[in-house]
Amino acid sequence: MGHNPDLDSSGTAGEPKGVTGSHIEQTSSNLEANINLEAKLKNPLDGLSRVELLSRVETFCAEKNLTEHLPLFRKGALIAQSPDSYASISGPEALDDEEKAVLLKEVEHKWRLPARLFLTIATCSIGAAVQGWDQTGTNGANIFFPNYYGIGGDTAREKLLVGLINAGPYIGSAFIGCWLSDPINNWIGRRGVIFVSAHFCIWPVIGSAFCHTWPQQLACRLLMGIGMGVKASTVPIYAAENSPASIRGALVMSWQMWTAFGIFLGTAFNLAVFHASSNVNWRLMLGAPFIPAVPLLLLIYLCPESPRWYMKKGRYPEAWKSMVKLRNHPIQVARDMFYIHSQLEVEHQLLAGSNYAKRFVELFTVPRVRRATLAAFTVMIAQQMCGINIIAFYSTTIFKDSGSTEFQALLSSFGFGLVNWLFAFPAFWTIDTFGRRSLLLFTFPQMMWTLLAAGLFTLLDMGPARTGLVALFVFLFAAFYSPGEGPVPFTYSAEVFPLSHREVGMGFAVATCLFWASVLGITFPFLLDSLGTVGAFGLYAGFNLVAFIAIFLVVPETKQKTLEELDYVFAVKTSKFMSYQCTKALPWFIKRWVFWQRNAKLEPLYEFDRIKEAEKERRAEEERRAKETGTITSTATGAELDEKKGLSHVNAPNS
Repeated sequence: MGHNPDLDSSGTAGEPKGVTGSHIEQTSSNLEANINLEAKLKNPLDGLSRVELLSRVETFCAEKNLTEHLPLFRKGALIAQSPDSYASISGPEALDDEEKAVLLKEVEHKWRLPARLFLTIATCSIGAAVQGWDQTGTNGANIFFPNYYGIGGDTAREKLLVGLINAGPYIGSAFIGCWLSDPINNWIGRRGVIFVSAHFCIWPVIGSAFCHTWPQQLACRLLMGIGMGVKASTVPIYAAENSPASIRGALVMSWQMWTAFGIFLGTAFNLAVFHASSNVNWRLMLGAPFIPAVPLLLLIYLCPESPRWYMKKGRYPEAWKSMVKLRNHPIQVARDMFYIHSQLEVEHQLLAGSNYAKRFVELFTVPRVRRATLAAFTVMIAQQMCGINIIAFYSTTIFKDSGSTEFQALLSSFGFGLVNWLFAFPAFWTIDTFGRRSLLLFTFPQMMWTLLAAGLFTLLDMGPARTGLVALFVFLFAAFYSPGEGPVPFTYSAEVFPLSHREVGMGFAVATCLFWASVLGITFPFLLDSLGTVGAFGLYAGFNLVAFIAIFLVVPETKQKTLEELDYVFAVKTSKFMSYQCTKALPWFIKRWVFWQRNAKLEPLYEFDRIKEAEKERRAEEERRAKETGTITSTATGAELDEKKGLSHVNAPNS
C-alpha cells in the first residue's frame, strides 16, 4: 500500500501495537501500518485547528463544484469536528436558532426523518423480506413437487435431486451472486444493483411455478440465487450509507428481522393455498415469492442513490442533491457530506496500491485479518450448524413425518415462521447490551436441548400429544435462535474486519454462510431418510454443541469496541485467546455461577484503559517531536513507547 509519511519517517510501517512481547507478526503487507489511519476514521477531523479546517473546506468546495454552498460547509465542518459543541461555535460560522433546533431535534427525536428516507428504509425492508420468502417457497412445496417430477422415491439419486433443488438459491448465491456484488456496485451503484437483483427475484421465481421437469426447476432456482446473493450483499450497505448515524445500527439489525418477516409471510402463504388443486398449490408456493420483489423493483428508483457512492465516483453535486432528500435541513447535509469526504480520503490511503485479489489472499495470510476471518467464519457456519435452515427448508416435511397431516404440518410451519419473526425484536435491545459473544454462548445450549427434545418426542405414539410437543419445542428452538444466532453473524462479520478488507471479508463471510446452507439443503433429505426425525434432530443438537465450543474458543467479543480496540482484540494470538478462555474465563464462570462465589474475580484479557493512556502519551510524544523537527517522525513506535512505560496490553502470558 502507499506510503504515508505520518506513519514512519523511514518509509516503512512502524512496529504494530499488539501483545507485549509478542507483537503482530510481520507480513509482506503494510496492513499493520494502517492502524493509525483507521484510528482517524473515528473522527478524521479531530486535531485540526479552526484555520486549517476552514481552509480545507474552501479547497473542498472549489474542487468539487460546491462553492455556492461554502457558508453551509464551513458551519458543517465545525459541527462534524465537534458534534456536541455546535452551540458554542462563534464568529461568522455561528449557527442560527433554526439550525440549532434541527440538530437538537436530531438527538431527541431521531426517528423524525424525511419522507424519502422513510421510503428508503421501507424499500430496504422489502428487500430483506424478499430474501426470507425466497427461502420458504420449497418448504411447503417439498411434500408435493418431488412426486410430480418423478423424484419422490427413496433412492439416493432422488434424495440428492430434491436436496439440490432446495439448495439451488444458495449455490447460486455462494458461487456467483456474492462475488458479483462488488464489481456491479462499482459499475451501476447501489440502486442499480438492487434493481437488477429484483429482476432475478421475479422472473426466475415466476418461471419456477411453470416448470415441468426438475432440471428446469433447478435452473430457475440457481438464477434466483444470483439475485439473492447480490441483494444480500448490497441492501444492508445501501441502508447504512443513506441513514444518519443515530439509527444506522438499528437498520443493520433490521435486515434479520425483516428476513424473518419474509419467512413468516412465506409460511402464511403456503398455508393459505394448501386447499387449492394438488397440482396447483405447490406451484403457487414456488412462484409466490416474486410478489414482494415487484414493489422492490418499482420503489428503488424513487429512492435517492447513496450519496457516499456518488462521492466515491467524484460526483459531488449529485451527492448533494441526493443527501438533501435524506436529511431534514441543509446544515445536516453539509456536515455529513464533509465528514464522509474526510473519511473517503482516509480510506483512499488505506486502499492505495491494493486490489481485490490481493486483499482476498490477505484474509488468510495477515495474522490480524486471519483471526477476524476465523471468527467471522465460525459465527457464519454456526448459523447452519445450529439447524435453523433444516426447519426453514424442511419443517413441513419434518412435521408430516412426525405424524401430522399435511395441513397440520403447514400450520406448524406457519407457527415456526411467526415465532422466528416475533423473537427477532429483542435483538434490538440485547445485541449491544449483552454483547454478541454472550448472546451466542447463552442461546446455543438452549437451541441444543430444544432441538434434541423435539426429536425425542417423535418417539411417542402417533397422536395430538406427539404433534403438539414436537411443534412446541421447534417453536422454542426458533425463539432462542432469533435474538442470538439470527442477527449476530451478519452484524459481527460486518465489524471485525479492518476497513481495508471489510468488503472482501464480508463477501467471504456471506458466501460461507450461503455455501453451507446449500450443503445443508442437499444433505438433509439423506439424513432424514437414514436417521429419521429423531436422529436428524439429534445430530444437529450435537452440531449446536460443536458450534458452542468453537465460539467459546475462537470468537472474541466486539460489543462497543472502537476500530482501534478491535485491532488490539485481534492482535492476540488464537492460541493465547483459547488458553485464556480455558484457564481463566471458564474457572471463573464455574466459581461465580455454579458455586455462587461472589468474590470470584476474572482477570481481564485486555486492558483498554491502560492502552488508551499509552496511546495518548505516544501521540503527545509524536507531537513534541513534530514541533522540534517540523515533521512527524515516528522513530519510536507505539508498542516501544508502551513497553518503556511498563504497560502490558494483555495480562495472559505469551504462548
